[in-house]
Amino acid sequence: MELAAIATAAVPGLSPVGVAALADDADDFDSALVRDSQNNQWRIRAPRHDEASMRLETELAALRSFTPAVRAALPFRIPSIAGTVRQGPLRTFVYNHLDGFAVPLDELIAAGGTTAANIGRAIAAIHSLPEEVVDRADLPVYSADQFRQRRLNELDQAATTGKIPSRLLRRWEHALEDVGLWRFNPTVVHGDLHEDHLLVKGSSVTAVTGWTDLRIGDPADDLAWLAAASEPSFSDAVVEAYVAERGEKSDPHIMRRAALAAEFALAQWLSKALAGGEQARVHEAEQMLIDLDQDIAEYGGQPISVVEPPRYTPGEAAQSDTAQAGAQATAADEAGAGATPLRSVPAETPPSPGGADAAAPPAEGRVVELPPVAEPESATKGPDGVVDDPAPGPGDAPEAEADKDGAAGNEPAGEDTAHTDSAAEDPASPDSPTEPEAATSDMPIIQIHAKKRDD
Repeated sequence: MELAAIATAAVPGLSPVGVAALADDADDFDSALVRDSQNNQWRIRAPRHDEASMRLETELAALRSFTPAVRAALPFRIPSIAGTVRQGPLRTFVYNHLDGFAVPLDELIAAGGTTAANIGRAIAAIHSLPEEVVDRADLPVYSADQFRQRRLNELDQAATTGKIPSRLLRRWEHALEDVGLWRFNPTVVHGDLHEDHLLVKGSSVTAVTGWTDLRIGDPADDLAWLAAASEPSFSDAVVEAYVAERGEKSDPHIMRRAALAAEFALAQWLSKALAGGEQARVHEAEQMLIDLDQDIAEYGGQPISVVEPPRYTPGEAAQSDTAQAGAQATAADEAGAGATPLRSVPAETPPSPGGADAAAPPAEGRVVELPPVAEPESATKGPDGVVDDPAPGPGDAPEAEADKDGAAGNEPAGEDTAHTDSAAEDPASPDSPTEPEAATSDMPIIQIHAKKRDD
């Protein structure tokens, strides 16, 4: 009932009569579904730490950037924030409830082709959003080359952990060096799309939630979650509808990059767990990487590059592994002695904490024989907070300040209307001076299962 009491401070006039638990990321948020005296429902999310709070602040900026015209053009609804209340350094957010349910992936697969096609059309609608939505919120913008360079930097950081199977390192490195794979047109990207953020009713996608990672980047990221689908026909139906909707704007290699993103999410999760000293998660990530490596060794894995990767015999692979390990050790020794390593891809400035691609502290890099990679251009910086305008409401706790999101607190419950703000937002500069990135979910949603190839 504590969250229900907080909601009364965030939304004046709200009188809770019932509360129910709501599925969410328990490491980051306390969440509840509240029903009021008029039988309206409200979703409440309270961050558990600063990192989670930053994600909600970013989502607030993103949702405010959707004008009424943009919202009306979407085939689904997006959240509206009815009000917020500050408790110490953290703010709790109250959202108007959206119709529909988050359906597990296996149930989406069982629902059939119509549901899959509607999901594909919903993703296409996100990628067709005007870029001004991202610009207004001052969120990150990446070109195709900048995005590839970021992945190369992350691969170097992951390699220095010594915990990534060498077969995976070779596989990912080959894909990232396959220039043809990265010729795509950046689009508006949800950034954290998966089945938990798609609300479905019947066969229709009624709403899309979780806009904490909105940006302009690689559209393949929003399709990576399909790699976990046990039935290929489901993924095929989603992609077929997506391509039909996007037409000439779709690119032929999007699912190869999506499969790469799904695999690489495990390395990102490992790097984050190591940086946070979370040994249980480190062990879990290591085991998932071992399982993925074994699946690829046995079945070949999903294609993640345009150019066929070189094939190794067991003896050649062992020699390559030994040479790579020796080169990394030599580079580490030279770096410790002040010498310059043979080739070290510069590590990116670490992103804001909590991102799915948050990595371990910058390392000197691993020694690999690659052609020089151009330094990335600067990317547009994203906000890390918003300006409060507290407005106490009834039932306000002594240590809480209530503030409404513009005029959103006066919206009818359950209506998905746009929010305009008279006070201009003044986002602070992110930690990284060159390439800001929004924080993302703590654990990779996708558990990889390589598909068996038909011989």
